[in-house]
Amino acid sequence: MSAKQVSKDEEKEALNLFLSTQTIIKEALRKLGYPGDMYELMKEPQRMLTVRIPVKMDNGSVKVFTGYRSQHNDAVGPTKDIPAPDVYTNSQIMAWMMDEYSRLREFDSPGFITGKPLVLGGSQGRETATAQGVTICIEEAVKKKGIKLQNARIIIQGFGNAGSFLAKFMHDAGAKVIGISDANGGLYNPDGLDIPYLLDKRDSFGMVTNLFTDVITNEELLEKDCDILVPAAISNQITAKNAHNIQASIVVEAANGPTTIDATKILNERGVLLVPDILASAGGVTVSYFEWVQNNQGYYWSEEEVAEKLRNVMVSSFETIYQTAATHKVDMRLAAYMTGIRKSAEASRFRGWV
Repeated sequence: MSAKQVSKDEEKEALNLFLSTQTIIKEALRKLGYPGDMYELMKEPQRMLTVRIPVKMDNGSVKVFTGYRSQHNDAVGPTKDIPAPDVYTNSQIMAWMMDEYSRLREFDSPGFITGKPLVLGGSQGRETATAQGVTICIEEAVKKKGIKLQNARIIIQGFGNAGSFLAKFMHDAGAKVIGISDANGGLYNPDGLDIPYLLDKRDSFGMVTNLFTDVITNEELLEKDCDILVPAAISNQITAKNAHNIQASIVVEAANGPTTIDATKILNERGVLLVPDILASAGGVTVSYFEWVQNNQGYYWSEEEVAEKLRNVMVSSFETIYQTAATHKVDMRLAAYMTGIRKSAEASRFRGWV
């Protein structure tokens, strides 16, 4: 596949995610009883900043990168403009970015970015925060389904930062991790995988399946029998084509947009409890907020304090969304959007925007 084709595919995927998000926003506002004017305000970002950045490559050529900053709605206060680690980035890269920003501003700006090394103002617990948040959601979800976490069979698609830490946490909790995958494929063993061994052998990008010969595809792994399925890789992995073949009774989204709208409907109709990405993967952004707060006040919390505050936020959010779903008879994805968008809609109404 050519680089041009990859770029086109990425653009198509981004457009699909944007359109599906608009669909959910529209339905959430309808369920909440807001008029069409509110959707017209909320369906697109209030402002977008586009930048073109020329970079001289190692071979001497110049490549121009396009960057975007989207501020969707600031009715309830400042939007998040604060970068944090994501795919293929880590605390070292955050440190370089902070250093460059501080140089340009000519003063130290630790609160500009999160996910920093501890010595540069990072927060305890930030590196594992996304996986911790997913773990808390799994703990709450199994309670609702009447499943014991100990010996529960779990498949985790993706073995990067979130997926690998989650595998460790599940293994330590006594669950049986029977499948994991990386970009090259998946490993599956119904009797359970040797998670400590896999964690020891994975490289810095989470790759480990290249050490094995009995590798299956990511698509095959998703359809294996298990109690809990965690898509922790990329978007659009569970679609209308394979949703009927998902054998898990609980799906917890650690990736961004791994399940399409059509697939969400199918899973919900089949009685599968789907914990959406906007909730399940919120541990990272929550502790990023904690880091920003600590930077601003110049007072830093212990790992235990961060863990306790994170648990309080995640458990409360899970219960609110679960009860909203039950009350309105909708899936948890729509319930999560209803819970979140209500605040922006109400603030916009009080401000007189609509």
